[in-house]
Amino acid sequence: MAEKQLTIDELYDGAMRRKKDLAKLTDNLSGASRRDRQQAAKVLAMVAKADPKRAAMVIDSLVDALNRPEAQTRWECLDALTECVAVDTRGCEKAIPGADASLFDEENGPVRLAAMRFLCAIGATTANRSDKVWPLVDEAIQCYHGDLEFQDMLIAVIGFSEGTLSANVKKELRNRMAFDAANGKGVLKKRAEQIVKNTRKKSK
Repeated sequence: MAEKQLTIDELYDGAMRRKKDLAKLTDNLSGASRRDRQQAAKVLAMVAKADPKRAAMVIDSLVDALNRPEAQTRWECLDALTECVAVDTRGCEKAIPGADASLFDEENGPVRLAAMRFLCAIGATTANRSDKVWPLVDEAIQCYHGDLEFQDMLIAVIGFSEGTLSANVKKELRNRMAFDAANGKGVLKKRAEQIVKNTRKKSK
């Protein structure tokens, strides 16, 4: 008799309750089935949102899954890693190279956006990490200005600007957004102004 295919909700419930179910999902991230990889990544992103500490137990597998060819697996794992930043920043730092590759995926906007959110979250944690991710964040701001996902990227950049940034990153981010703050319109102008304002605040 064929094994019953579990729904996303059933897989999520199992992963939240039992470590063996969480382990099975994690194994599927590196399996041969694209469908299973995507499904596992989706469920793990849900787990991370509900309980980042639980998802952080499998950080290395989430990082490794950023090498999968399909976009959904990568963006779901990036979303999970973004949630995990607060509970295991050092473990998440290993995902920066994979996020770098996803940030410049020319074919998929959701992957680029997920990568930007992750990089901004990890970069906001310390001045040293802000220096590490800033060249990537800066290039993305320039590359995707005006793209569909750019406004959502700016929300991530606002979060980045509220973090623990180095003096140099604050200055360069302020300079990067100054034109839109002065000359932009609507939501773009408001978000750029907020970023500039945040970079002027003195560190606590």
